[in-house]
Amino acid sequence: MKAKTFRIGGIHPEENKLTHESATQVAPLPKQAIFPLSQHIGAPAKPVVAKGDKVKVGTLIAEAGGFVSAPIFSSVSGTVLKIDTAIDATGYRKPCIFVSVEGDEWEESIDRSDKLETLAAHPELTPEVIIERVKAAGVVGMGGACFPTFIKLTPPPTAKAECVIINAVECEPYITADYRLMMEHADEILVGLELLMKAAKVTTGYIGIETNKPAAIDLLTQKCASMFSASTYHVEVVPLKKRYPQGGEKQLVDAVIRRQVPAPPAIPVNVGAIVQNVGTAYAVYQAVMKRKPLFERYTTVTGKKLSQPGNFLVRMGTPMQQLIDLCGGMPEGDNKLLAGGPMMGNALMSTEVPICKGTNSVTILSDADARRKEAEPCIRCGKCVDACPMGLEPYLLAKLSQFKNWERAEHDDITSCIECGSCQFTCPAHRPLLDNIRQGKSTVMGIIRSRK
Repeated sequence: MKAKTFRIGGIHPEENKLTHESATQVAPLPKQAIFPLSQHIGAPAKPVVAKGDKVKVGTLIAEAGGFVSAPIFSSVSGTVLKIDTAIDATGYRKPCIFVSVEGDEWEESIDRSDKLETLAAHPELTPEVIIERVKAAGVVGMGGACFPTFIKLTPPPTAKAECVIINAVECEPYITADYRLMMEHADEILVGLELLMKAAKVTTGYIGIETNKPAAIDLLTQKCASMFSASTYHVEVVPLKKRYPQGGEKQLVDAVIRRQVPAPPAIPVNVGAIVQNVGTAYAVYQAVMKRKPLFERYTTVTGKKLSQPGNFLVRMGTPMQQLIDLCGGMPEGDNKLLAGGPMMGNALMSTEVPICKGTNSVTILSDADARRKEAEPCIRCGKCVDACPMGLEPYLLAKLSQFKNWERAEHDDITSCIECGSCQFTCPAHRPLLDNIRQGKSTVMGIIRSRK
């Protein structure tokens, strides 16, 4: 099958998939777990525990703070030390729950067996029951956006879902957590996809995987052939060209079903697609079939100078320093620490930032790879325009942001920017295009919200 791709823009940075064949290790428990109350898009969660309370693995410690929000569960057993603030991946101090770890006692309601549960064996799982269990388990988008999953499964009346697309692209350099998850839990992922399709009331599913993961393409193609051959559901594995940002949901929809999502507020379901990360499909399986809340995730810890980079199954709340130590410690010299990959990750101020629901990678770049070159005047080459996957004019949006021309920036669709960094990556003058656009986009979105 010929590999597909999206039609506008795109680049191909060096992959650096250093941990591609590193089997996932289970990370040790932390001595103290830190749970930020904002691990998702929307309102922060509200604590339901207090200092001195005893918790188990899977205990609810914070409830959803609004419709667009998600509950948070303890990933450890122990005692609540305090509710205070700590620096999270945004670089700001945010409210957190601190838990002192004492053993590893789980809530009895969680099914810890390895038995594969199938949808056929559970006729009681109606779409409504599936969505309620996903909501109650605190499942959010695991690709980094962290949008509450139950909301995607209940689109507005004006939109009708026709298919579910699983995002297994992992186009960011360095990150391999999703690849290892596919190789190690393919069956659970496919049952998770089946649950998502039933919840969305569709019978068509796609799994988009870049061609730099041939083993995953072959494995999931074989599994789909045996699992769905006599099923009412049709699932297709779609090989995709190696191209960044292939994992952007609008680019993925274009590549897989050849439909382009209009500018915001339009979302993929407006053209018939519900997009979910492969890690989300796995979390949905665990939430629905095993009654297991979302409190751990697959995370890559990587960097060219790390002595032992690897992939880990990590409990939420584990400080990043602990994972770095498992990989041989922070390399000597100047380094840049990122939550995520080098294209869209956030630079961190501290190694004590905890792993959260959206932390797919801890990336350490050496000074040589991270240091920016001095910005020079724009030479009007247009490379940023060619690279932009949203068809925007990054050089113009950056300049409008610099001069605080918010009305023109809104008119020129600055809110359509997906902050992929393709423009800045390709700029021969090393202009801080994304930095300026990101600041301008945030301001314009605030203006739009104030009007409403």
